[in-house]
Amino acid sequence: MTTRSSRATPAEPDTRTEHTFGASLDAASFKELFRGHPGGVAVITAEGESGPVALTATSVASVSADPPLLIFSLSGSSSATPTLASAETVVVHLLDEHDLDLAQLCATSGADRFGGAQPWTRLVTGEPVFGDVRAWVRCAIVSRMQAGDSTVLAAHALQSDIGRPTGQDEGPGALVYHNRTWHRLGPHSVHNA
Repeated sequence: MTTRSSRATPAEPDTRTEHTFGASLDAASFKELFRGHPGGVAVITAEGESGPVALTATSVASVSADPPLLIFSLSGSSSATPTLASAETVVVHLLDEHDLDLAQLCATSGADRFGGAQPWTRLVTGEPVFGDVRAWVRCAIVSRMQAGDSTVLAAHALQSDIGRPTGQDEGPGALVYHNRTWHRLGPHSVHNA
């Protein structure tokens, strides 16, 4: 008896367009599930037709070192999403505990993110960049995917700057978001296995 794998192979592409999984988690249950999963905090900026935009994200993740690729998702409910989702280039700011004010500013609906509360400038290529952050990376968007009410972007790292070093015994602690609260990781939170 011969069995066929349901997994698509290069010679046999998956042509299914509709998946039936049965019942799924509701939005509230899904959010509750991920409240217990901490995420690093980043601010993503881009230049739009009406000026610069920014938002705070906890979905940034490295994908590949060679080539240098990262991914992040944009909520469909953010006013910055249309500009960021259509941008050719963006700047991803990777934050630490000293950048909490910036993270909160860019997470606040309706806030004037570029009104002077946080120092910013433009790179020679035109993208807005906040000063005095732990690190930033300028990226070219290489792929876009609609995923539910969000847009997932893959970006190729082009240029970076590390403003503050990281390490267990030096530099400020990492900034993470967990259970609707900002947290600092540092030597006090290290547990050796």
